[in-house]
Amino acid sequence: MDNKILRRFVGAVYFALLLLISSQCFTQSAAVSASEASGQTNEYLRRIKNALKFVDQNYVDEIDPKILYEGAIKGMMNALEDPYSIYLDSNSVRELADTTVGKFGGVGLSITKIVSNSPEKPAYVEVVSPIENTPGSKAGIHAGDLITAIDGLSTVDMTMNEVLLHLRGKVGDPVEVSFLRGKNMNFTKTLVRELIEVPTVKYAMINSLGYLKLIEFTPETAKRAEEGLNEFKKNDFKGLIIDLRNNPGGLITSAVDVADKFIDNGVIVSTKSRVPYDTYEYTASRIKTTMPKDIPIVVLINKGSASASEILAGALKDYHLAYLVGQNTYGKGSVQQVIQLGYVDGCKVTVARYYTPSDTNIDKIGIPPDREVLHPELTEEEEKNFSEMMKDNTVAKYVESHPDMSENDIASYANVLYKKYPFDIRTMRRIIRMEVYRTKGMPAYDLDYDIQLNEAIGILEKENFRELMRSSKTLKELQEAASEKGIAQSAKE
Repeated sequence: MDNKILRRFVGAVYFALLLLISSQCFTQSAAVSASEASGQTNEYLRRIKNALKFVDQNYVDEIDPKILYEGAIKGMMNALEDPYSIYLDSNSVRELADTTVGKFGGVGLSITKIVSNSPEKPAYVEVVSPIENTPGSKAGIHAGDLITAIDGLSTVDMTMNEVLLHLRGKVGDPVEVSFLRGKNMNFTKTLVRELIEVPTVKYAMINSLGYLKLIEFTPETAKRAEEGLNEFKKNDFKGLIIDLRNNPGGLITSAVDVADKFIDNGVIVSTKSRVPYDTYEYTASRIKTTMPKDIPIVVLINKGSASASEILAGALKDYHLAYLVGQNTYGKGSVQQVIQLGYVDGCKVTVARYYTPSDTNIDKIGIPPDREVLHPELTEEEEKNFSEMMKDNTVAKYVESHPDMSENDIASYANVLYKKYPFDIRTMRRIIRMEVYRTKGMPAYDLDYDIQLNEAIGILEKENFRELMRSSKTLKELQEAASEKGIAQSAKE
């Protein structure tokens, strides 16, 4: 097929695709009638077609029509100013499929792109959460860390697709990633890509309590969670801790299936859209409920808890089934649909927002804990000492020459390090411990470092749980109280 025929063919396909996408993506004013909206859309499509035709035929250099096509779709997605609505080229479609299936070569970081770009807040890439037992989590990367460069290339001007292409690759190949933590903690890590298998669940007993860590929501999560609950029943557990920290989400149906094990009636989550078929209620089934009603539940959340994990936390909170401990969640209350454009590409578009059982949307707000427990922040001087220690690669060198360190060895070495790099000693022990377990896989929990987990244990073992739940509010009650407080504050001013 010669170039001229190819251009005409691609142009025709391009027009048809734009028509399809426009029906999905263009939002019209409520004041405009359906017929007027349709007329406006058709007029804009005519202009786009004319612009494409003119550039194709008259631009000073011959341009591959694919470049114009991809540029138009990307521009349309960018105009929505929604980080979750993006064009998916063939690589991105493949990566999305890899993630859904559960295997890909990468470093194990769930990320998002900062939309704004200013000297005060450059458009870096933010780590939503590290995936458990991957190169990213083993290197001590935290939710909220900013990726400033990959292999020396700034991420400011990179698209999400370009970032993923740089982070993912052949298993065994290294990639150098630079991070910014807080305001001044800059450090670089060389991460060796591994075969990332999308993780699901970890579980263990802590004294008489069941500890269920949900790492991400995949088709296997509900089944694995059920295995954990059955194991706890065998051990006659007296309380349950569900850990959703750093859980970036996943499949909404998976979160619903897990919630169904605790909720025996009513709406678990609903989605609302201007399009009827994207408006839906996911309801609980008494048949699927397997959790004993008399077992108290504490849910751990943090700023890395997003999307599907917020659906589960919100449902358990609204039904007064669990007490939330930790910090405010990420706040992703929207639903995306992947639209296939051709054989190899597509786009992901936000088509609805989801609402918790109390009919509350938490997008860009998040879910607040019933009890806030924060890990201590390092001072400016401690941040400097931390950065210096990471830059010197001191811990990795020491652990490499001292394999199989015990907890006593870790504590002793932390005390030695503290004299040269003074910062929070518990955090220091955590860093050493993560390096010790880097090639073995971290234990299910870390009671020495994890003050949020210790708080949850204390609540279940020592406090009056029923009394705590009586004072717990639904998300709707919390948002209404916040709104009334804001109105009262405005009136006072």
